[in-house]
Parts: sequence; C-alpha cells; structure tokens
Amino acid sequence: MKRAKFFTLIVVIIMATLSLLVGCGQKAPEQAKKAETGGASKATIGLAISTLNNPFFVDLRDGAQQAASLLGVDLIVVDGQNDSSKQLSSVEDLITKKVKVLLINPTDSNAIVPAIEAANKAGIPVITVDRAAAGGQVASHIASDNVQGGKMAAKFLIDKLGGKGLVVELEGIPGTSAARDRGKGFEEEISKAKDMKIIAKQTADFDRAKGMQVMENILQAQPKIDAVFAQNDEMALGAIEAIKGAKRENIIVVGFDGTKDALEAIKAGTMTATIAQKPKDMGRIAVETAVKIIKGEKVESFIPVPLELITKK
Repeated sequence: MKRAKFFTLIVVIIMATLSLLVGCGQKAPEQAKKAETGGASKATIGLAISTLNNPFFVDLRDGAQQAASLLGVDLIVVDGQNDSSKQLSSVEDLITKKVKVLLINPTDSNAIVPAIEAANKAGIPVITVDRAAAGGQVASHIASDNVQGGKMAAKFLIDKLGGKGLVVELEGIPGTSAARDRGKGFEEEISKAKDMKIIAKQTADFDRAKGMQVMENILQAQPKIDAVFAQNDEMALGAIEAIKGAKRENIIVVGFDGTKDALEAIKAGTMTATIAQKPKDMGRIAVETAVKIIKGEKVESFIPVPLELITKK
C-alpha cells in the first residue's frame, strides 16, 4: 500500500516537472520574437519605388536598405516598373501586410492618390520620396527642390551660351512632380534671357532608349541646336547617343540626377553638366524619418535634400 502511494507521488512529481519544462521551453513564435528584440517585434517599413530600371532609384533603394539595417528595422521593397496600376497593387499588398510606415516614390503623382488614401484609412503613415503626391495625407515629403534644380540648369546654359541660343528640352514622365517642377524652373529661368529659345520640348519618360529615339527625331527636324536640357540623366545619355549618331557637334547637354553613368560621361566630355541629387541620402533620410514616426516623434512636413551643379571642372 505504501509502495503504491509512493509510486503515485513520484508520477505526480515527474508530470508536474515535465509540464513546467514544456511551459518554459515552448514560447509562442511572437513571444520568442519579442524576447530576441528586447521585448518588441521588429518594425517593418514598406518602400514602393516607381522603377528599379533606373540607377537613380537603385541608389535610393540602397540608401534605404543601409539605413534599415543600421536602425534594426525590416524593409520590404516593391518595384512599380513605371506602371501606375502595378504600383497601386503593390502598395495595397504592403497595406495588407500591415507595415508600420509606407515610403512611396510615385510613378504618377495623381494615380498614387487612392493608394495613399487607403493607407490613411488603415492608419499607416505615408512618406513620399523624390516625387510628391497630388492628394491624400502625407506625413513628410523628402525631395530635392526640383524647381530650383531646373533654374540651376537654365542659369548654367544661359551663362555657357552668353544668353543666346536654341535649346531642346526632354521631358520626363507626364504627371510626375519631378517632370513638372524641373520643367517649370527651367522654362521660367530661360524666359528671362530674351535671346534664348526652347525650340522643341518632347516627352521621353525618363528613359535612355526613348531619349535617344526622341532626340533623333528632333535632330532631323532642327538644323540648328545649341543645347539640350534633359530632365534626368538617362534621357541626357540617350540624347548624347543620338547626337553622336547624327554626327552633330558643339551641342551642350545638361542632365539631372548625378548618376554614375552621367558622371563618367562628364569626365569623358560627352555630357557638359548635370544637376546632382543625392538619392542614397533620400533613401536614408526616408527610413530615418519613418523610424521617428514609429517612435512617436514629430517630423517635418518637407525635408529638402541639397542639389549640386556638376561639371568637368
């Protein structure tokens, strides 16, 4: 009898010990994650980029990823491939994943509005990067002053040509704030020089191949061209190829962005200048600003990123 009671007691002790060990050793996945990150789940930020088929936006993404790694947050990057509907769908997917903050570089400033409004409804703060949105509630906009950049390009050409000349302007994607603002600044400043004239302005969608194709057509139609202002470096590089192919000389080409290929072209003497932005800084600042929002800190509604005129000198 005593042996039976003793055996029962041993079994109870063993079962209790096993129960305690199991309870301590098998944490729920979320509890384990919190333990690893100091008591809080790792925050996830979404970055919707207009296109990764452009070195400028690749640099922007890289800057954002580096900052995310340093600050200990996860970053999900989606590529809109210059397609407004695709970008809208990608942003909706990020909203479904319940990211803490959305960083958006719009393909189209108007088309992106429904996505921003959907994020607003879901309570997810939105930061726009490089290109602004035409509506919706945005916590902060991080970009260079594109109007000022356009003016810088015009002033450079006016000075280079002595206030006299015929100019071609290659325009970026219609509907983007970058194309609108760069064009506005450039045209306002050029109009101040009465002997400077924009003889052709055509869209090439911020694309190198299209820049080449459009410039080929303009060269055939215009026997006299003194300068080209392209609203980004990709179009400028395309225009340079068209100028080479047509064996036209002494045409000044000014781009915008300051990409690696553009800087190499300036060193080689085929591109005269570019208005350099700092895309890696944009990406870094965007993530830093998102982390501030997550922490409940106040952020500025507009955070400017400086521009710089780059020439061979």
